[in-house]
Amino acid sequence: MTDAPRASARRARRGRRPRRRATVVSVLGELLLTAGVVVLLYAAWQMWIGDIIMSASANDKGQQISAAWAKEPAPALPPVIDDGNGVDGAHPRYEPPVMTPPANGVPWGAQMHVPRWGSDYNVQIAGGVTRPDTLDHGWIGVYPTSGMPGQPGNFTMAAHRTTWGKPFNQLDRLHLNDAIVIETEQGWYTYRFRTLEYVTPDSVDVLNPVPQETGVPAGGRYITLTACSPLYSLAERIVAYGVFESFQPRALGAPASLKAVS
Repeated sequence: MTDAPRASARRARRGRRPRRRATVVSVLGELLLTAGVVVLLYAAWQMWIGDIIMSASANDKGQQISAAWAKEPAPALPPVIDDGNGVDGAHPRYEPPVMTPPANGVPWGAQMHVPRWGSDYNVQIAGGVTRPDTLDHGWIGVYPTSGMPGQPGNFTMAAHRTTWGKPFNQLDRLHLNDAIVIETEQGWYTYRFRTLEYVTPDSVDVLNPVPQETGVPAGGRYITLTACSPLYSLAERIVAYGVFESFQPRALGAPASLKAVS
């Protein structure tokens, strides 16, 4: 071999850079980077993508139930309310049927409509307000101490405001006198929104038969909706209050309170 080929071979060997060996640090760095991406994707799913899918699925399920009830023979009309001034035959008001309290973690055979939140808003109501049993299924939960729809007392419910379908996401967008309608196989219970406030998590008196009044017998018929506030935080509770307006029997068709609002 001549000197020229030897020199060329030496230059070639010097030109080859040694292959880097994977170190524990580099492998750990790559694993942490991958884990970070997975966490971000999961967060995006929980906060946005999964919410959209779960919310749409919940509304679709509610609409299927409403459609099934509409196909069944309507129950007999309940008694007409006599307020002491006689019964108005032209515009009768009907006694709201008394519902049985719901079992924990089980859909109740009732669902909520709020026209302010969209004409397709139709979410199932279930018993209990714990996350694993009720709220994380995308349902609206009934407090164990709650009164019943249309009856004297306080009909109290809770739901997520973020994640898991976020049924109460727009609780702060209710307007005075907005309809909150509870649909059952018997018909529709209409409440009207009155006011909104923010309280600390330990303010359980909002669930009293007369909200925030202790030891006062229930005379009115109220509805109270609660959720965490602000968004993505457990620091406070947002509370919406309403009052009962009327019960519309299924035999008479859907009430005017279900009409869309702008």
